[in-house]
Amino acid sequence: MDKPDIFKRGTRLKKYVKEIHDFGLTIVFTNGVFDIIHRGHVEYLNEAKSLGDILIVGLNSDSSVKRIKGNSRPVNKENDRAFVLANLRAVDAVAIFEDDTPYKLIKDIKPQVLVKGGDWKPENIVGADIVLANNGKVKSLKFVDSYSTTNIIKKIAET
Repeated sequence: MDKPDIFKRGTRLKKYVKEIHDFGLTIVFTNGVFDIIHRGHVEYLNEAKSLGDILIVGLNSDSSVKRIKGNSRPVNKENDRAFVLANLRAVDAVAIFEDDTPYKLIKDIKPQVLVKGGDWKPENIVGADIVLANNGKVKSLKFVDSYSTTNIIKKIAET
């Protein structure tokens, strides 16, 4: 499959996901803000991709990020963050979501594998109930120490 466009929840995303399921491919899903991409993100996304055929990344919209992280975030706008993510080798599709959590998006996609970073316990990962109910897997991937967007922002502010 060719690298798809960036999606928002809706008909085009549902058609794309249906095609993947029809081909019998394994969808891995993760989500986040991905405001300033760093090595920790890339290692995490590469590991996530290794767990299946197609990696779909749910991306918090700008309004969602502001509600979760405050008015100073995101640093980069959703279309820019989505563009960068969509052009990483491991990422097959990016789906921007408006809610504070990707629960509705996970319900639409029905991934066979749901992953988050090592700072999340599998039982606390949003959408785990959906994936487990469909005999899927929920995993907490290794956490790459000393890499975080918050730390990068602090370091820039100190200079």
